[in-house]
Amino acid sequence: MSKRLKLGALTTPRKLRSGKVLAKESTKKTSPYFDGEKSLPTNDRAKDRSPVKIKREATEDKEDAKSVDVTSSVKKKSEDIEESALSADAENIKIEKFDLKNEITEESVDVKTTKKGEQWMPPNWEIILKNIREMRKHGTAPVDEMGCHKCADPNASPVVSRYQSLIALMLSSQTKDQVTHAAMQRLNTFGCTPAILATISDEVLGKLIYPVGFWKRKVEYIKRTSIILLDKYDGDIPRTVKELCDLPGVGPKMAHICMRIAWGEVSGIGVDTHVHRICNRLNWVRRPTKTPEETRNELEDWLPRSLWSEVNHLLVGFGQEICLPRFPKCSECLNKDICPYRSKSSEKAKK
Repeated sequence: MSKRLKLGALTTPRKLRSGKVLAKESTKKTSPYFDGEKSLPTNDRAKDRSPVKIKREATEDKEDAKSVDVTSSVKKKSEDIEESALSADAENIKIEKFDLKNEITEESVDVKTTKKGEQWMPPNWEIILKNIREMRKHGTAPVDEMGCHKCADPNASPVVSRYQSLIALMLSSQTKDQVTHAAMQRLNTFGCTPAILATISDEVLGKLIYPVGFWKRKVEYIKRTSIILLDKYDGDIPRTVKELCDLPGVGPKMAHICMRIAWGEVSGIGVDTHVHRICNRLNWVRRPTKTPEETRNELEDWLPRSLWSEVNHLLVGFGQEICLPRFPKCSECLNKDICPYRSKSSEKAKK
């Protein structure tokens, strides 16, 4: 087929997408390749196509708008789904926390009670306590003759005697009974009243109480406490554990013992290092405790209140003579056959 016939076929009328038919171009305006005409084809076709192009773009814009609407709606739905999922997760977390709280509460209740609903008590505790009483019946321990209850001046007035018992307890912290008793004898001879100790110099007071543990700090505590007692209690001591613990250098152990010695009231068990050590050795605590205050809470949970007044004195003397911190005299103890600590020590020795 000749090139002219091919060009003729290209110049046949064409039907657009819109249905409009383009007019056939004139044969006079053929390509200059054949007739030497230098003029180029007109832009009628481009002009005819322009409205179609605009229309198509508008259609695409509508489609794009629809797709944007669909996308936004899908996105919104997905956000709603996520929010509902988050709210459901939050509810589940609340439920789980509530269940966990209930489980913790149930466990805390179970700590103090047995499976049968009875209060927990250590095995053989009555036999062990009876044997300790037997070993302590002669009263030969340092606490029996030089304890804080023996440090007050027997000729002093009740107010001064209570003050001296409190000072003795403050000095006894981290100090042996023999050292505390000797320091109190020097203070009583010098004049152990709040008015006197509040006014003397730190140097003089330090010499009177030396060599008790942390004597420099205790000098400060004694002077500050004496001033507070003069200003707030007319030279007497407080009658509640809370007010006693508010005094400088006074802790729960001192407060409970002071309530018993000075006021004759049992407010709790005084737990020092001896009581803390022995209760853990005898398994008189449900779980091993790390501080004397934890031991006091455990001991008061099960020990009958009628025994609170004597247990400190019994165990302190027992710890000074038999159940020593190092190298306890287990062979001399009446509880050697039922003591959990002795059985553990024997097993370690065999290994």
